[in-house]
Amino acid sequence: MAVQEAVIGIDGGGSYTRVMVSDLQGRILSYAEGGASSIHKDSNAVQNVRSAIQDALAKAECNPWNVKGLCAGIAGYDSENDLEWVEALTAVEGLDGPKQHVNDAVIAHAGAFLGEPGIVVVSGTGSILFAITEDGTQRRNYDYRHYASSAARFLSYDSVFEMLAGHVHQSDQQMIEDVLRYWNARDMDHFRSIAAGGFVEDRQERDKLFGQMAPIVTDAAYGGSRLARVVCDKAVREIAVGVEILGSCFHSERVAVTGIGSVINSPYMKSALAAKLQPGRNKQYRLADPALSAVSGAVLMALKHVRAPLGPDTLREIGKHPRSAY
Repeated sequence: MAVQEAVIGIDGGGSYTRVMVSDLQGRILSYAEGGASSIHKDSNAVQNVRSAIQDALAKAECNPWNVKGLCAGIAGYDSENDLEWVEALTAVEGLDGPKQHVNDAVIAHAGAFLGEPGIVVVSGTGSILFAITEDGTQRRNYDYRHYASSAARFLSYDSVFEMLAGHVHQSDQQMIEDVLRYWNARDMDHFRSIAAGGFVEDRQERDKLFGQMAPIVTDAAYGGSRLARVVCDKAVREIAVGVEILGSCFHSERVAVTGIGSVINSPYMKSALAAKLQPGRNKQYRLADPALSAVSGAVLMALKHVRAPLGPDTLREIGKHPRSAY
């Protein structure tokens, strides 16, 4: 039986697109995934998102014209200059209801804090810090021209550069072997040859490969590699500075912080950030797990936008879906 009224929430990341269809009571009717949503990461972004939306609607047995609202959080959507390509992502035939397009950090915050103030550290395929203060003011580290080079690809690039420069220690041996294996290099001389050729000609493909290499770095840091810890600690310092910049905007002395993304939630990075923020130089920071996933946050924003009643029952319904948790 076709659904009468629904909303769509979209978490459009740099690696994957996640789509949820919900009825107006928060019951999740379907979930679908596709490729990257950002045109900066994937030239097929428009097709990726549209296909994921159509897949989710088909699974929910929901017609596009029955969708009362859509909220899409899109990686790489940073200014009005991006609006044309962002709006094209959700231009599915028949999907003519109200649409919200925001940066993916906004829906991550909505899911993580359920409307309460706090700071979200997004560090995975991309990197951004986003805060909503007690009075509802939104702030990004980008607003201050600050950027934390903690995206997955940056950890990998920095590690490779340290290796090529010979900044290695005996504790790095396992990591070096893993990196050589990842790049199908016989030895360091062969690896230098691969590096001298630019690794991969296409920039998007090269960044993707370096991003996928990041778990080697974070795992090595956890395992005691000096080189990996130098790289990871540098990223953590930059994240901590961003947190403290945004933290200074809060009136309260205690500020909640949560991490979203594969990098910041790796064991080493998570513990290193907690230790770095522990002194509380300008605020007391409380690291918390996100309440719900980013795609669930998009569903919540879509429901709120169409003025559907939001209460404990709605949150419980959304939370029942396995993809509602990180």
